[in-house]
Amino acid sequence: MSAFRLTLVHPCIGRRPGEAYIKTWQMESLPLGVLAGLTPPDVEVRFYDDRTEAIDYEEPTDLVAISIETYTAKRAYQIASEFRRRGVPVVMGGFHASLVPDEVERYAESVVVGEAEHVWAEVIDDWRAGTPKKRYTSAARPSLVRSRPDRTIFEGKRYLPIGLVEVGRGCAFKCDFCAIQTVFRRTQTRRPHDDVLSELAALKGSRKLFFFVDDNFATHAGETKEFLRALAPLQIRWVSQMAIPAAHDEEMLALMAASGCMGVLIGFESLDPVNLAQMDKGFNTMAGGYAVALANLRRHQIRLYGTFIFGYDADHRDSFSDAVAFAREHAFYIAAFNHLTPFPGTPLYERLQLEGRLRYESWWLDPEYSYNTVPFRPAGMAAAEVERGCVAARAAFYSRRSILARGFDAVNRSNGLMWRNFWMINQLHRADVRLRDKWPLGDQSYRKPLLEAAS
Repeated sequence: MSAFRLTLVHPCIGRRPGEAYIKTWQMESLPLGVLAGLTPPDVEVRFYDDRTEAIDYEEPTDLVAISIETYTAKRAYQIASEFRRRGVPVVMGGFHASLVPDEVERYAESVVVGEAEHVWAEVIDDWRAGTPKKRYTSAARPSLVRSRPDRTIFEGKRYLPIGLVEVGRGCAFKCDFCAIQTVFRRTQTRRPHDDVLSELAALKGSRKLFFFVDDNFATHAGETKEFLRALAPLQIRWVSQMAIPAAHDEEMLALMAASGCMGVLIGFESLDPVNLAQMDKGFNTMAGGYAVALANLRRHQIRLYGTFIFGYDADHRDSFSDAVAFAREHAFYIAAFNHLTPFPGTPLYERLQLEGRLRYESWWLDPEYSYNTVPFRPAGMAAAEVERGCVAARAAFYSRRSILARGFDAVNRSNGLMWRNFWMINQLHRADVRLRDKWPLGDQSYRKPLLEAAS
């Protein structure tokens, strides 16, 4: 009897005919690596990354699994339609499938709602037996003991040489714009530290820098500190994402620096306390606020990737330049200046829907919507003003003068590897300032109707 064949697909956001994809510097699709690791070893697995390669729809396969996010939903449905036209069934999972499962079910024979660890073996067994269910729901947060990616699916593909490793999943905060708190219900689960350390040790020889992809690396201070103590002897370099409260924990910062932390992504989001309160992120102002937190990070030579979002009710025309000036004054290693996006299922989406402020009911599928379009009506500015303000902020922050000044900051140049990377990363961001503006969701050249799955 021949082996069961599974094809994994990571969809891109979209395409313009005749143009290269919007990003040529991609990182591995860790969620699909984890899914491959959960797949029984006797299943034959293939992987296609739609961002970097053409999908072979004619290659024989028994089941296709697509990881779907809100921005990739339209493209995922196009890909699913092409497989379905060839008689190949499709299962979808990922954040968008958990946020709007009823929608996703229209384009997939099966949908995984929630995390895959509890249900993936059942999905494979059912499809092998010819008795699949329409929906597989993970009723509780699963243990991450078995959650280790199979990186063999990435072999031969071109990705940035950064080791993506998951330590924990989820976040305890309730920021109203964040889909993470919706899907994981404000909880975090963590992998056993020994599992993470053994994975890092195996990858250490082939990676100069690691990215802990946790939604909030420092959610549980005690467990995080225990992990950092165990991590230090490995002598690796790493970056991650965390919330500002951790920057007020002196012991945490010392352990981070001692274990090889090169930088962190922190969501500043706004300089206005009214906005922070509206987004349920008032904790950003605790313990002396930004000034104290930034001084603490600088003292430990931890570089900063700061993010800002615009479109909250207290924002005004000067909000963009104020954020850029702040990021330049504090010599952020890199920074993001994006408009607010209401993801389905979040408190933000529900509020804007109730207030009648959504410009598109399902912006991710609307033919009039494109990347960097504000999909709602802001209170203090026109949507187009917010869009232009974000682009202008990126252009100002990634100007040659700004890059040069930040590049010679004492913290940014305190490590040779990170200083070399600084110039490359900032130039890539400079090239991307307008590259993604008005980029389509889905492939613009795709003219066929989406083929829905049988109900």
